[in-house]
Order: sequence, then structure tokens, then C-alpha cells
Amino acid sequence: MSDLRYPVGPFQPPETVTAAERGVLIGQIEEAPARLRAAVAGLDAARLDTPYRPGGWTVRQVVHHVPDSHINAYVRFRLALTEEAPTIKPYEEGRWAELPDARTADPALSLDLLEALHRRWTLMLRALDGDEWQRAFHHPVSGPYPLTRALALYAWHGRHHVAHITSLRERQGWA
Repeated sequence: MSDLRYPVGPFQPPETVTAAERGVLIGQIEEAPARLRAAVAGLDAARLDTPYRPGGWTVRQVVHHVPDSHINAYVRFRLALTEEAPTIKPYEEGRWAELPDARTADPALSLDLLEALHRRWTLMLRALDGDEWQRAFHHPVSGPYPLTRALALYAWHGRHHVAHITSLRERQGWA
């Protein structure tokens, strides 16, 4: 792996997403909490406070970042489903990762939050019909963001951050 920032590769938005592909992506979102929990299982405080790459967040910050990001995603989906192309508010994820809770809290808090959030989110995602998948929100920087693209992004996002931790464990020999 030549670029430690993207252990599963950078996000590549799909041109189209079929119903079957949506099912796979929803499954990846559903599995993300268990995969993240498994990725940090058995890590002590010193390892949790190890950056996943030089200049990167610590494992602990990564764990807390995922629910921060996915809570925003969940709200963005709900806004897109209930309003006409709502403009969402971006957030400063790097600054969120520097807040005291993200730097010091027990990862179990965010793992529990992520599990509950993803149970609720996947319940909603599985209930959407074909027309609802055509809805979008408006990102002030990226422009219109269709829900199918957002689904692919957040499925990738979970895999991406789990791989940050698992690839660090492999490089460090942390079995």
C-alpha cells in the first residue's frame, strides 16, 4: 500500500447504482460497526493513541470520527427525503477530531453509538423505494448530491476507516 491515507483506495463515485448494488452498499453500512469494533478489539490505551499514519489521527480519533460523520450522513439522508434538495451544512471534521471527547473518550462510547445509529439508518435505507433514491441534498461545495452517491460514499467511508486501523495493526504486528 503506497498511500496510507487510502488503504482501500480513494472514493470513486459510481456512475449508476442498481437496486442490487444498493443492497450490497446497505449491507456494508450495516456491517461497519461490527467491523470497526473488531478492528480495535484488544488495543490498549497506548495503541489507541497511536496515529494510523504519520501526521494522521490516532486510532481513538478515527473511532470517534466515524459516528460523527455518519450522524451527519443520517441527518442528510433524512433531510433529502423530507425536503426538496435541502442545502446541508458541512462541518469541520478535523476540528471535531481535536475536541477533548474525540481525543480522550473510551472508544466503546462511539462504538455503541455507531451500532445504534446504523441499525436505525439501515432500517430507513432498506425501506426506500426507487423514486426516493432519486432524491438529493445540496452540498455547498460539491453541489447536488444524489442519495445513491451518498450511499456509496458512506459505505466506502466505513471500509476506509476500518482499513486505517487494520492496516496499522498489520504494519505494527498487533495481532
